[in-house]
Amino acid sequence: MDQFSKSILLVEDNEDDAKLTLRAFKRNSMLNPVDIARDGVEALDFLFARNVYMERAGKPLPTLILLDLKLPKLDGLGVLKAIRGDERTKLIPVVVLTSSKEEQDLIKSYSLGANSYVRKPVDFAEFIEAVKLLGIYWLTTNQSPPEPITS
Repeated sequence: MDQFSKSILLVEDNEDDAKLTLRAFKRNSMLNPVDIARDGVEALDFLFARNVYMERAGKPLPTLILLDLKLPKLDGLGVLKAIRGDERTKLIPVVVLTSSKEEQDLIKSYSLGANSYVRKPVDFAEFIEAVKLLGIYWLTTNQSPPEPITS
């Protein structure tokens, strides 16, 4: 699988943060396909090909999930718990990308199986660098698990 066939699911309800993340990807020449879910329920519908995402059934899952914690409908911790609780998604790397400074969010994220926890830098240049490092590691350096075999 080449780098550009590795897709990203960005779970982010804040329009400005989503645009900033996409801009950081572009600035760092990360041309991977990015799908955006605006709340926790939409993220799970996307991953499990439910409701408006039924046409995704049988399509490849994202290689990486960037997950905000403060989401409407279902928070990021609920999304993470559902991802780790399902055979189809439990091995997908999940990076919590959040502005939360709550230590309990950090501890709970790791206890539910987050692969990484990154606080969103306030400064744009620092944010660009953080996204660059995430992309280099998770999409280039890290060896992703194989797609699960579904019957």
